[in-house]
Amino acid sequence: MKAIQISQYGGPEVLKLREVDIGEPGPGQVLVRLEAAGVNFVDVYQRRGIYPVNLPYIPGLEGSGVVEALGEGVKTVKPGDRVAYVHNPGSYAQKSLVNADFLIPLPSELSFEQGAAFPLQGMTAHYLIHEFRKVKEKDIVLIHAAAGGMGLLLVQWAKHLGARVLGTASTEEKAKIAKEAGADEVILYTKHDFVAEVKRLTDGHGADLIIDGVGKTTFPGNLEAAALRGNIVIFGAASGRADPISPNVLMVRSLTVSGGSLYNYTSSSEEILGRAKAVIEGIQKGWLKLRIDQVFPLEKAAEAHQKLEERKTSGKLLLTIPK
Repeated sequence: MKAIQISQYGGPEVLKLREVDIGEPGPGQVLVRLEAAGVNFVDVYQRRGIYPVNLPYIPGLEGSGVVEALGEGVKTVKPGDRVAYVHNPGSYAQKSLVNADFLIPLPSELSFEQGAAFPLQGMTAHYLIHEFRKVKEKDIVLIHAAAGGMGLLLVQWAKHLGARVLGTASTEEKAKIAKEAGADEVILYTKHDFVAEVKRLTDGHGADLIIDGVGKTTFPGNLEAAALRGNIVIFGAASGRADPISPNVLMVRSLTVSGGSLYNYTSSSEEILGRAKAVIEGIQKGWLKLRIDQVFPLEKAAEAHQKLEERKTSGKLLLTIPK
């Protein structure tokens, strides 16, 4: 089968289309014929070697497709079933061997593109909004990179819970997209100090919950922009790892700083299915909308990575898989 493979760490150019053989499904595994794969920043981290992987490696941690064959002991799905999944490497390929416990039934009304777009970002949005602070009506929630794939889902979920949502974005175009998703105010961090703007927009109160996937360039400001007894959640490092701080600085306004990883919040099949169910219901009811920004054929994976790294996206990037 055809797959994108990396044999050495580096830039987008190390993503090579090759013929590979992944074998047959083992116990507890399912062979999925893929239709679409999600492209995420974690794929970039792995390609660069920031998150080391065993080489050669087929990237891609989420995808959607059709079950083609079952390994020993698998009884939860059957050949022909439409499925999506996350947390299983190898989706930049025509087929992938997937742990059956990671599979999510894909309703017939959702396309395969939607099936590859919602698992990682949708379930991440779910745990970030629900696990660290119980968001109440009129709570002030600040979401960094509000026009990205993750940011747009977080904006919608926070608004669904009744929060007042502030976002940050780099351009007027991205600010418009975040507002269309429901953000009440969007701060152009390229023109304004987001800390000063958060304080101005909230009459000095600050943000009750700050969700940050940017890291290094935003974290110091988060400590100033957070409200008394506010919560700051870090789940990524698009601008690099945040610099360390003394825990004692949190005492001044009784702040709570947390770190999140989807892997730790989907540690069982029950948890995966529970979070996926919440995301799918939001999509079906219409209050949660997936923005698929660009779709690339599998062989253009390097171009997709380049777009993501250059921040030239507003929404989800996908790869379509050839038959």
